[in-house]
Amino acid sequence: MPNKKYFPNRQSIRLKDFDYTQPGAYFITICTINRECMFGTIANGIVQLNHAGIKIRDCWLWLEQQYPRITLDEFVIMPDHLHGIISIQDNCRGNSRIAHIKSIGRIIGAFKTVSSKQINQLRQTPGTMVWQRNYWERFIRTENEFNAVRQYIRNNPEKWWL
Repeated sequence: MPNKKYFPNRQSIRLKDFDYTQPGAYFITICTINRECMFGTIANGIVQLNHAGIKIRDCWLWLEQQYPRITLDEFVIMPDHLHGIISIQDNCRGNSRIAHIKSIGRIIGAFKTVSSKQINQLRQTPGTMVWQRNYWERFIRTENEFNAVRQYIRNNPEKWWL
């Protein structure tokens, strides 16, 4: 039996009875462990990705290739976190065996696993945590909200110093 001192019973931040496989757009934020700045820097409001940041970008783009039911919209990789919009489609692109339903949690889990392995390989730090345990998501309900989230993501690097 795990010791609760080391494995606390954490509350889920997911909405009870919400179907996270349902079609629609999700605003996602994923933070690095201890908010460590490991993906680059920001100069004059422009993100300058380092090698790790480029790996993260490639892994984020990989999601769309891996999961035919999703499309990626606006995203930004910051030094210590990522913001992005993932849309789950009602029907998938192409004729693929991997088109079965995946929840947003499964998609983010795949991203975190693949990107962590690649970052640890790059840094020669096998098994080291890259991401915080959880992530934040919001189901985008309206076109106005969708546009506001896009704008927030675009403006995020300019607000880095705030």
